[in-house]
Amino acid sequence: MNYREAMHYIEELRPLGVVMGLETTRELCARLGNPQEQLKFVHIAGTNGKGSTLAYISTIMTAAGYRTGRYISPAVKEYRERFQVDGRVITQSAFCRYLDSVRAAAESMAAQGLPHPTVFEVETAVAFLYFQDKQCDIVVLETGLGGALDTTNVVENTLAAVFSSISMDHMDVLGDSLEKIALAKAGIIKNKCYVISVRQTPEVMKVLRQSALSQKGKFLTADISRAKHIKYGVTKQSFDYDKYKSLEISMPGQYQIENAVLAVETVLSLNRCGFKVPEEKIREGLLQTRWPGRFDVIAKNPLFIADGAHNEDAAKKLAESVRLYFTNRKIIYIMGMLRDKEYDKVIRNTCDLASHIITVTPPVADRALPALELAQAAREYHRAVTAADSVQEAVEIAYLLTGKNKDAVIIAFGSLSYLGELMEAVEHRDTIRRDTHGKSDKN
Repeated sequence: MNYREAMHYIEELRPLGVVMGLETTRELCARLGNPQEQLKFVHIAGTNGKGSTLAYISTIMTAAGYRTGRYISPAVKEYRERFQVDGRVITQSAFCRYLDSVRAAAESMAAQGLPHPTVFEVETAVAFLYFQDKQCDIVVLETGLGGALDTTNVVENTLAAVFSSISMDHMDVLGDSLEKIALAKAGIIKNKCYVISVRQTPEVMKVLRQSALSQKGKFLTADISRAKHIKYGVTKQSFDYDKYKSLEISMPGQYQIENAVLAVETVLSLNRCGFKVPEEKIREGLLQTRWPGRFDVIAKNPLFIADGAHNEDAAKKLAESVRLYFTNRKIIYIMGMLRDKEYDKVIRNTCDLASHIITVTPPVADRALPALELAQAAREYHRAVTAADSVQEAVEIAYLLTGKNKDAVIIAFGSLSYLGELMEAVEHRDTIRRDTHGKSDKN
């Protein structure tokens, strides 16, 4: 198949939805020769911070000379971002080749009366084949939903089970309490692996510790309180952590310090598993790490930031960063949310910082909250709210509202599903402006 046919096949699978459980994925992988059994994994679960933590760990491991696979969801700019080796996305031809094999196995299952694998199950199998073929030394794997019954949890060779911040999300699937959600996510812990977590609430820490103990794993806490001399900034941040002085990261956001600390502790655990990573490579990897859509500066003059804050915990962290970096500055919001998220709590935790809120409809047909409905909800807390007809219109309105205020800041957040389109719109606008100014200068 060619790439257009491949993407058509992926779209045909989407109506199958998400099916929790491992039986179908195990059968699919078995028919492909169980490629995951030839790989070693860092498996990451959590509510917020998984992607950034994955980016730090994988960039450090690549800097240290290890061939490193990374499997993420969702993508922000381009579908193939889901499958990367050493930070490079899979080629179209390679994706088609692996998808051909997975499709044949999936269709043979369906022909025998077994459930047809879902899109995420198919993508996960493609990832395993790709990483096996590339002979990855280590694969950093992000769970899709939960942990125990998440498709990615068919892996057994887990060296480190890593937990970013855990909070209330996907309660309809994972449970209606922090303990239940933590227990679901703790399912990625495998026999005698390292278990590394940020400092969580007491009930979550208890669940993770008990789960680690039951699997004879070594539990470690990446404690943000041990990070000293923190210097925050939009372009660069630095901190001390234990023996490491003046570690630097390029990703802004107050919460990125904690994600970086979690990555450092994970890499130190991999050291004990035989993956030797010198201090200079930890420094190099941290500084080189980039991750789209996470308090991501996508334009300047005025400053334009894109962030995937889509639940209450992430909204609180976004608000903390806005207060830290942009005190007394004019803030314009662009918001796009999915209907099954706690959008009311997201609004409540962020709205007081904005001078104007613009709402958009994300491109997720069955789950998108229409811009008009989100605007109506936002007007319960804020008087200046505009519903845009498109992402492009929202960008134009935001720029108009900043006027000539050079200190104004535009922040787009909510569902990651619309941020790729938003980034393209901002980039296109900047290109036109540069071309126009260039012609004016010549004249």
